[in-house]
Amino acid sequence: MPLNEPLLTELDQEAATTRRVLERMPSEKLSWRPHATARSLGELGVHIATAQKLVTDALKKASHEAAPPGVPVPAKTEAIVELFDASVASAKASLAAMTDADLMSSWSLTVGGKPAFTAPKIGVVRMIALNHIYHHRGQLSVYLRTLGVPVPSIYGPSGDENPFV
Repeated sequence: MPLNEPLLTELDQEAATTRRVLERMPSEKLSWRPHATARSLGELGVHIATAQKLVTDALKKASHEAAPPGVPVPAKTEAIVELFDASVASAKASLAAMTDADLMSSWSLTVGGKPAFTAPKIGVVRMIALNHIYHHRGQLSVYLRTLGVPVPSIYGPSGDENPFV
């Protein structure tokens, strides 16, 4: 089995869950933030929505220069969900095109032209394109709960929804 197959399966399964969480963001609350130094609801949503494409695009080369986020927050939740759908489709296409040799090759994130982080590409996919998104999805679920928005089931009952009934 090629190394990308289980990653693609996981991406598909988790994307459906992430999409359900993103859909719950109230458009009228996108500027809300739980703390002055925290991302706003919309900024967090856009980060989740665009990160997988950004990561898999960056993996097309042997290194990538870190850059500050540059995606503005749309006015409507639906636009963030559209960004997510496009990002996932792009990430799946990029990942599907990667061979085992590609995935095992070394990749570096650079800052000022100097490597800040180096790992095999498969590790970067696992750590940043997948686990990193799950981490932020968890943050987003806390934001939603704080705002009184029912949280969809993620891996089981959320207290607001039970997928087993």
